[in-house]
Amino acid sequence: MNRPAINDPALLDQAHALHPWTHFESFAATPPLVMDRGEGCWLWDQSGRKYLDAVGGLWCTNIGLGRRDMADVIAAQAVKLAYSNTFVDLTHDPAALLAAKLADIAPGDLNRVQFTTGGSTAIDSAYRMAIYYHRCRGEMDRTHVIARDDSYHGSTFASISIGQRSGDKVPEFHYKTDGIHHLSSPNLYRRPDGMDEDAFRDHLVAEFEAKIAEIGADKVAAFFAEPIQASGGVIVPPKGYLRAMSEVCQRHGILFIADEVVTGFGRLGHWFASRDLFDVQPDMICSAKGLSSGYQPIGALIFSDRIWEAMQGDRWYASGFTYSGHPVACAAALKNIEIIEDEGLLAHAAEVGSYFQSRLAPLADLPLVGDVRGQALIACVENVADKETKALLPDELNVGKRIGNAAETRGLMVRPIGHLNVMSPALIITQDQVDFTVDTLAQSITEVADQLVREGVKVG
Repeated sequence: MNRPAINDPALLDQAHALHPWTHFESFAATPPLVMDRGEGCWLWDQSGRKYLDAVGGLWCTNIGLGRRDMADVIAAQAVKLAYSNTFVDLTHDPAALLAAKLADIAPGDLNRVQFTTGGSTAIDSAYRMAIYYHRCRGEMDRTHVIARDDSYHGSTFASISIGQRSGDKVPEFHYKTDGIHHLSSPNLYRRPDGMDEDAFRDHLVAEFEAKIAEIGADKVAAFFAEPIQASGGVIVPPKGYLRAMSEVCQRHGILFIADEVVTGFGRLGHWFASRDLFDVQPDMICSAKGLSSGYQPIGALIFSDRIWEAMQGDRWYASGFTYSGHPVACAAALKNIEIIEDEGLLAHAAEVGSYFQSRLAPLADLPLVGDVRGQALIACVENVADKETKALLPDELNVGKRIGNAAETRGLMVRPIGHLNVMSPALIITQDQVDFTVDTLAQSITEVADQLVREGVKVG
């Protein structure tokens, strides 16, 4: 078939590529923005325009872009051993060294690692392992899992079924529903009227207990929880909530699975948030993103010695991937962890993250803004029609996208998710770059608020 020659990457992409979360009508109308290069916190598009990437790629470019030291390690490993599988009884230096390093920095007795290809496959693997673990112990009925509303756990069939975020489960797709249950979101901004933070926490814990009783405690395998629910709107839970939920799990023999795909590797100023910020010792941690800072696709399910010991015996663990423990990806992850350690990026993220949150807080006074929330280097601005009632603007106004577009014209990239704008910049971000981010976002919100008023929309 003869096709006309097309040299424009945007048009080639539009003609042939299916993107994650494509909205077909919009994609057909507008070619994608083509990014050309990146350095540190900055991106340049095909035309040479410069943007500060306050999204951090997709919550992942923790050490920043364009690092020669990372490129050199990746290239050297590709020359030395570009690929070797890790099935059954094969391994190689990068996979073995990385597994040991993850065991060293993970909390408590999380000394075992199953490598995956990303966060979704880490969640998928944790789901399978949880049921496998219980069956190895003779508890054959423990096949149910519990997660929360506003959660995002990935896009494989199992992981997206476990998640429960508005807009993810479109009617044209089929999802697994049997054996998967959801609780209320621990969203303080949207808590029931009249409840203080402590009462809201107790209400959520009681709901968990009631759900376990409804299913049957001897049927529940695991509870999945992001320490801070990232794509669901940067939901920071009430004080003591995660600790209380973990205690419920312990009483009923339910595995606590921490989804730290976003919060791990420095985003909140620690290797992992579960223990250091929320006083929870999980049974498993799912990780990806900041594990390699996006330089290579890799994920890791880190799990306890107790789970490992229960699985021993004359049986097979029939789960894994062609690229589990890929040598180039493992080498990149090892170098990434070394950089975070050597450059003190955990402490830097905590320090500049505190400044980031303090600069963002006054945005709550802007007419469109209902809530500003986050911790360290993860943040969300929730835009509303009415501050008092917290009512949202109509979906068709696409307020988050309009604000994102306005910021983009000013050289800032923030991520629109419905009525939200979320940020997760690289850990190397400076205070000056934080100032640019917040000032530019404020200008963009004000511009869109003014536009809406001119269109006859009531805001504030």
